[in-house]
Amino acid sequence: MSIVTIDPRSDARWETLIRHYPSSVFHSPAWMQVLSDTYAFDIQAHVVVDAGGVPQAGLPFCRISDLRGERIVSLPFCDYLDPLVQTEEQWRLLLDRLLAEGVPVVLRCLHNLIPLADNRLQEFKRAKWHGIDLRPDLETLWMSLDGAARRAIKKAEQHHLQVVVAEDEAMMRAFFEMHLRVRKYKYHLVAQPYRFFESIWHHFMERQQGMVLLALQQGEVVAGIVFLRWRDTLFYKFNASAIDNLSCRPNDLLVWAGIQHAKAQGLQRFDFGLSDWDQAGLLQYKRKFASEERTIHFLEYAVHKEVAPYVQQARTLLPRLTDLFTDAAVPDRITEQAGDALYRFFA
Repeated sequence: MSIVTIDPRSDARWETLIRHYPSSVFHSPAWMQVLSDTYAFDIQAHVVVDAGGVPQAGLPFCRISDLRGERIVSLPFCDYLDPLVQTEEQWRLLLDRLLAEGVPVVLRCLHNLIPLADNRLQEFKRAKWHGIDLRPDLETLWMSLDGAARRAIKKAEQHHLQVVVAEDEAMMRAFFEMHLRVRKYKYHLVAQPYRFFESIWHHFMERQQGMVLLALQQGEVVAGIVFLRWRDTLFYKFNASAIDNLSCRPNDLLVWAGIQHAKAQGLQRFDFGLSDWDQAGLLQYKRKFASEERTIHFLEYAVHKEVAPYVQQARTLLPRLTDLFTDAAVPDRITEQAGDALYRFFA
């Protein structure tokens, strides 16, 4: 076996791998194109090939060099990204190639646990993942929901909330503005740039590989979810809602609508994605629907050398700037611009 380095956004060998292995939307060329369009990341993949050049295993990554120093990430802004490997030998070949560069390496694993046994990597964080098996019929899925979820959905219906699929980019913009406010006022965080959501619209929604579901109350957008589709799975990627309308329970209604859409398209799985360990409210919300719960493992190869002064300064400055730009007194348009300028440094 040998290793070749390819562009997974366009190389047919990557397409062969992701069709052979269980893969997620974060392995897809479309998602990688969104990242490179938005942040100009140079995304590559090391691929193990046999003597005939047939791909056997692979790992996508990008090299980042910025105010926070040099590092390799597989890949930025993904809920998880399992290496496409079946054996420890394949895994070691791929990781050895990355470690030879002498910089920190970071990855997130959910389904493939081979990297967890590698003592060169340290787990520095955990997160929760939830999913739903969509193969049972719709009535069985409805009865499997937590009673609180069913009551919330009925309450939303009693408030005459209307669920629509976004038809144009202006509706994605309406979702983004709501998302920005949730990030700012609830979590005191900046949002990814709007051009990130524009790229998602072009690479997923325009190709019928995703949808934005919006909940309307008297014609006003009060909640929304961005869903992405990959193979037989619908991925719940972003959620936002208007704080003043939460009592109408639009989010529960939208999740149920997403499940029904997925069933109508013949999909078999619903991926709820990542939730931070300390997000008790979000965990409770997803558990009302989910039939599966697992752990996402954040792994790092740490390089033990003195941190440059400018790197340490940047690590201190970024949280301070975030606090500054998410202050309630700062206009939302300035907070949006701050996210556009700063978000890439969180990779």
